[in-house]
Amino acid sequence: MTSALRRRPLAAGAVLAVAVLGIPGSAAAQSAPQAPDATPSPVDRKTAPGEILTSEPSSFQYTPGVPTPTKAWKITYGSTSADGKPNAVSGTVIVPDDGRTTPRPLITYAVGTVGIGDKCAPSAGFPGGTTAEAPLVNAALVRGYAVVVTDYEGLGTPGDHTYMVAAAQGSAVLDAARAAQRHPDAAKFGVSAEAPVGIMGYSQGGGASAKAAEMAATYAPELKVKGTASGGVPADLAKVAESLEGGDSAGYLLMSAVGQNAAKPSLDLDAYLNDEGRKLADVVRNECVGTVLEAGRGKTIEDVTTSNPLERPEWQQTIAEQLIGTVRPSAPVFLYHGDADETIPYTVGQKLRADWCGQGHAVEWKTFPGQSHVGTAIQGNGPALEWLGQRFTDQPTTGNCAT
Repeated sequence: MTSALRRRPLAAGAVLAVAVLGIPGSAAAQSAPQAPDATPSPVDRKTAPGEILTSEPSSFQYTPGVPTPTKAWKITYGSTSADGKPNAVSGTVIVPDDGRTTPRPLITYAVGTVGIGDKCAPSAGFPGGTTAEAPLVNAALVRGYAVVVTDYEGLGTPGDHTYMVAAAQGSAVLDAARAAQRHPDAAKFGVSAEAPVGIMGYSQGGGASAKAAEMAATYAPELKVKGTASGGVPADLAKVAESLEGGDSAGYLLMSAVGQNAAKPSLDLDAYLNDEGRKLADVVRNECVGTVLEAGRGKTIEDVTTSNPLERPEWQQTIAEQLIGTVRPSAPVFLYHGDADETIPYTVGQKLRADWCGQGHAVEWKTFPGQSHVGTAIQGNGPALEWLGQRFTDQPTTGNCAT
């Protein structure tokens, strides 16, 4: 590891993340996001999940104007939509430029909410240091890990982002790891199918990583997944919706509705929206999270609809399909949640823990007393990476379900 990489201060990264972290609970958006600059190749049913479709050199800054001693590539790769069809997803592979060529651990990292507009994609902001969670990603790079960050389906690629659609997010996370392991340039820096894989994410990324943990054994059994660290997990969207409606973060409700409709157009979201709802939906589809939160602040479902779609059986079924906790992961899990989380209720996190523990799974649970949603993202990043590091060295864990 180069001395320059060691000098990247985690404390500075934490300060930046507090200021701009674009995840539920923060009204700040990415500053000056850039438009995506790559067009995915056509995908057909012969495309393998994780197959690299395009690749171009990129760069990684964790804050504007501060280059890092890393190599990065923006990629598009084959994945699978929620209905089982092949799709193209974009993302970024990042490796420390530290001289190491032997296999190193790979973290497939799922970001929290950045927005649905293509300009909000993590890959668009990494070169200029404007991607909100870049400081948290940098903390993994400092430890010598390779990192691949998915943009998720429809975020930086054609179509609406399938925001909070569990299966689409989970497959995007797992296929990003597959793509990173197939990248010939990353291989020169120790990214290898023989190396251990960790899955990590918070908030939306907590849901994506947790779903990936449930899917890994059947969807991507060849990946050597050693563990998953998921925080602030929105495991039960119905409970989250009850908490958000009419509050400061109400904009996430329409974001989720747009995301579900993107995966299942037969839901016909537009048929339920009134004029105010259609205006807000246009903001949701084109802007980043801070703008969406401002536009949706205090809105109730009644404010933006002519009738409540959540009262319809097809919508209820769709929301129920996003529930996380019904499948036992194949590798240990580290779950963390702030007990003062104002966005994803603490009880939702507790229920996920109980569900997985009830299946006999090794779950390490950590509460952050008095911490908000964003505060827990900052405070939990270090412990999550430390826990993953222990899994990478095959240290045993039985979790703390008994306590």
